[in-house]
Amino acid sequence: MKKEFLAALACLFLLSPMAAQEAPIRISTHETDLILTVAPNGRLYQSYLGKRLAHEADLAHLSRHTEVYPGSGAEDYFEPTLAVTHTDGNPTTILSYLSSNTRKVDDNVTETLVFLKDKVYPVEVTLHYVAYGKENIIKAWSEIKHHEKKPVDIWRYASNMLYFERASYYLTEFSGDWAKEVRMSTQELQFGKKIIDTKLGSRAAMHTYPFFELGLDGPPREDSGDVLLGTIGWTGNFQFTFEVDNNGDLRLLSGINPYASTYQLKPDEVFTTPEFIFTLSDSGRGKASRNIHDWAREYQLKDGKGDRLTLLNNWEATGFNFDEQKLEELMKEAKTLGVDMFLLDDGWFANKYPRANDRAGLGDWDVTRTKLPNGVPHLVKAAKEAGVKFGIWIEPEMVNPKSELFEKHPDWVIHQPNREAYYFRNQLVLDLSNPQVQDYVFGIVDKLMTENPDLAYFKWDCNSPITNIYSPYLKEKQNHLYIDHVRGVYKVFERVKNKYPNLPMMLCSGGGARCDYEALKYFTEFWCSDNTDPVERLYIQWGFSQFFPTKSMSAHVTSWNKKTSIKFRTDVAMMCKLGFDISLKEMDEKEQTYCRQAVAHYNRLKDVILNGDFYRLVSPYETNHTAVMHANRNQSKAVLYVYDIYPRYGEKLLPVKLQGLDASKTYKVEEINLLPETRSRLQSNGKTYTGDYLMKVGLPVFSTASTNSRIIELTQQ
Repeated sequence: MKKEFLAALACLFLLSPMAAQEAPIRISTHETDLILTVAPNGRLYQSYLGKRLAHEADLAHLSRHTEVYPGSGAEDYFEPTLAVTHTDGNPTTILSYLSSNTRKVDDNVTETLVFLKDKVYPVEVTLHYVAYGKENIIKAWSEIKHHEKKPVDIWRYASNMLYFERASYYLTEFSGDWAKEVRMSTQELQFGKKIIDTKLGSRAAMHTYPFFELGLDGPPREDSGDVLLGTIGWTGNFQFTFEVDNNGDLRLLSGINPYASTYQLKPDEVFTTPEFIFTLSDSGRGKASRNIHDWAREYQLKDGKGDRLTLLNNWEATGFNFDEQKLEELMKEAKTLGVDMFLLDDGWFANKYPRANDRAGLGDWDVTRTKLPNGVPHLVKAAKEAGVKFGIWIEPEMVNPKSELFEKHPDWVIHQPNREAYYFRNQLVLDLSNPQVQDYVFGIVDKLMTENPDLAYFKWDCNSPITNIYSPYLKEKQNHLYIDHVRGVYKVFERVKNKYPNLPMMLCSGGGARCDYEALKYFTEFWCSDNTDPVERLYIQWGFSQFFPTKSMSAHVTSWNKKTSIKFRTDVAMMCKLGFDISLKEMDEKEQTYCRQAVAHYNRLKDVILNGDFYRLVSPYETNHTAVMHANRNQSKAVLYVYDIYPRYGEKLLPVKLQGLDASKTYKVEEINLLPETRSRLQSNGKTYTGDYLMKVGLPVFSTASTNSRIIELTQQ
């Protein structure tokens, strides 16, 4: 009886407000607090995640909730963050707090390290938290190591866990496939687990995307309510687990998907998990998006503060069917358009098995002599003579079975040794866990750059997930393949960036299937989708804009959906990083004139478009229209984009209320990007309004015309 009483008393003490000796660990931005507390039992608990608390003394009143990094096999019956099978076969790990420290990286950034250790087994975990003050972003990851005499198996290794006590939870997830990327859907989370994960290895985000939105106490809304936006920096199999427990509380775990990836960790080896990046907004998803956009441009995206090259790509105009003459003509068209660069896409390489289609040649990166007898140097020179830069497409992580590379090095390829191969898009994936393969892939870029130092840009594609799962290099450690392959990809990216730090590169993966912030440390932009139908792009760009600044999102004007005007197609692409993938020969004289004027407007407004605050005003998911806008930081210039998709006859048209303006300033409204010999029908064109009026009353800018668009420039007077 006495033992039962003491046990109950101990349990009550653990659940009572903080009375431990250790001071709370405070991880703070200007707007958010994440508070961790050490309990009398020596373990670490989350006490608070929410709006920043104004008074330090109030931290002592916080109650402990759930363990910050729970191991497997103890008294917590929910999904663990860490699971280890020790050398004696014991699957239990219980982590106790050792110490922590916080350092100031600069005036805006702090880093907190928390050290945990199992008292029975020599297993150690270091939790990392980096807080970005004004951007309101927290980055979290973990490092796992041990000092047992032999390797141990780790089969759960989350980056982070967050805990919520709210009335309800609504998850917005992003799913899709080729040409239908980032389709948004929202559901209420009920008791049990909801898991978002991928098992594709490479081209990992083909079906689901490494980010989500979590509405707290209600569905995520654009401009009101509490919402958390989260994303993981991992270019491979990821997993988000949302577990609502028996009390109606939510545990959110993020990390690498442990599917087929039990990892044999050697003594003193450090296993570093990916970064989980999140922001908590009390003013809806719009503010949360702008937080991430600001953080990405300042800290994560390659050359996040720099310019972006407009371009003309040849793919839609020529496909695989081109020669030097055709390309030189397109280079001249690029100059006529006024863009910065000509980009040569797929089909320029391989000789024994020339790249005339997607069934051969991939892996053989010598220029096709019958098609381009003077090689890449001639093309670089021709582009320079035409007055534009030259960029090139590569897919260096892949191989066609019909290639010299596969014939010489089948052991460099992920494929089964004893089964018939399955080919996705007629290709296989090179085994980037193999250092020799890493050298080969880096050498593709290095050779092109060494021979062509004026080469200005790479489009780096990745068109296949990993199939036929087996690594000839890893042999008995096949469970390491999904993880070590991605690590090998990063090693190549790092080598390219170190040697060519100022080289712009586009991240592409059969469209938008690579879109994570770890990869974007090495790329200036990514290709959102192969689907360039402007109507579909309105939804795709709306979805990606939740997490990525527009300067990172490549959008091209093409001949997809010719029922729409060249103006509508261009106006849709102009909200992002602008490019063209169309021949001027497909356009009449007025359309060509319009495109040149549009490029001139884009260049004039590029700083606002690429670096301004982005506001989503009217959702295509909720109406037959959509509208978004950019506003620069001093609120002196803004660009409003308005699109009528498929309005119904006689429907009621509401004014669009703007955001991001200074209420006390006056702005002139001017419609730009008009077709030649046409005038604006916008009632407010040429008039001036206060920012207060534009944000509270708005502008009547929609119409009942299908696939109609307007771009409106607002200038402080």
